[in-house]
Amino acid sequence: MASLQSSFSSISAIRSCCSSSSSSLTPTTTSLTMLPETDRRSPGVGQRLACRAMVQQTVQGAPAAYAKEMERLSAKESLLLAFKDAGGFEALVSGKTTDMHMIDVNERITGLERLNPTPRPTTSPFLEGRWNFEWFGSRSPGLFAARFIFERFPPNLANLSKMDVVIKDAYANITANTRLLNSIECRFILSTKLSVEGPLRMKEEYVEGVLETPKVIEETVPDQLKGALGQAASTIQQLPIPVRDAFSSGLKFPLSGTFQRLFMISYLDDEILIIRDTSGVPEVLTRLDAPSSPLAESITEYES
Repeated sequence: MASLQSSFSSISAIRSCCSSSSSSLTPTTTSLTMLPETDRRSPGVGQRLACRAMVQQTVQGAPAAYAKEMERLSAKESLLLAFKDAGGFEALVSGKTTDMHMIDVNERITGLERLNPTPRPTTSPFLEGRWNFEWFGSRSPGLFAARFIFERFPPNLANLSKMDVVIKDAYANITANTRLLNSIECRFILSTKLSVEGPLRMKEEYVEGVLETPKVIEETVPDQLKGALGQAASTIQQLPIPVRDAFSSGLKFPLSGTFQRLFMISYLDDEILIIRDTSGVPEVLTRLDAPSSPLAESITEYES
């Protein structure tokens, strides 16, 4: 009986020793300490080494992600500064952008695309909204709208001030804003249909073009033109009501089946959108409104 009690006492002592030994290990250790040769041959030491290495890797992940995010933000700022140095939108549409500025902008675009934070931009809630054109290529519908304006008005009379696009419910409305003689505002709106072709790829089809009725800014009209503009307004009022209504709603013409293109979204976040068409020329847009909530994930399916 005494022998049995002695055995229980020995077992209790061993359990107490193991418990105190395991509780002395610190699970938040972030450094990997090399142990002497005799200790590395001890049972369980390999597991402790692996555990410490995993903790160290987890702790180092946060600084790495922070550094990458800082790199992305720096690349965005660098690209926007490159647009400004190149003369902005006005220099682009008027053909005054130099070759040096072109290669500088394209280099910074490529650097930002490498840091794209959105793996499926075609179905991202960030895609919808109002965007401003900063840079576009030779086959862009934005350039089509710009050429439409310049081909109908002399360059010394018309000034393309800005272009923007509203993307909503699989449609895009590109608006080119022009000012004639700095006194008459004219807008050309190009509607296109968008369809998802893959995580990065979309198809765009022209639907309709609308040339809105010009609006006169009376405060800026030169004195020598006020009489002519007054006569034009009086003539419009004398037109039959159906014709006058059609004139006031703008000139519309269908474009279905005339043009379509495939493009890839190479970068998308809450502020910048970059796309490339089949020729590889990039188009860069910056957001004009508040982005949608990233929590509202889209469930749109696509065909590969």
